[in-house]
Amino acid sequence: MNITKKKITVLACSFALCGLPSAVAGNDADKHFKKMDADGDGRITRAEHAVGAKLMFTECDANRDGVVTAAEMDAAMALKGEKPGKGDKSSAEKIRVIDQNGDGKLTTAEHDAGTEKMFSKMDTNGDGALSKQECDAGMKEMKKDK
Repeated sequence: MNITKKKITVLACSFALCGLPSAVAGNDADKHFKKMDADGDGRITRAEHAVGAKLMFTECDANRDGVVTAAEMDAAMALKGEKPGKGDKSSAEKIRVIDQNGDGKLTTAEHDAGTEKMFSKMDTNGDGALSKQECDAGMKEMKKDK
């Protein structure tokens, strides 16, 4: 797999894990989990999640101004051939979840804080890593929170 395809796969995983772009389902969710699990131990550590989330933010930030807008997020999804499914949050709704100042945009700091908060919420057993079950349950909850 070339580096661009690998980055896009990791980005899709981190989007899904922090509740930003569209949720992935079924076998795709399994593939995305395995890609995020860099060491293949069946768990996504806080560090693995942080790397994926940082890559996702960088990929979405098309103009490299340190801010991601809903339009940039939509464009990043379109580049990957993704479309929101029925019941999925719009890019603007996903941003609102972790937009601390309510301006409809995500700064690097807001994104980092939001993804850390979501990771902690999904880490229900508090062991500092996400099992596949915790990820699946977290995704289900985030989708319900629309």
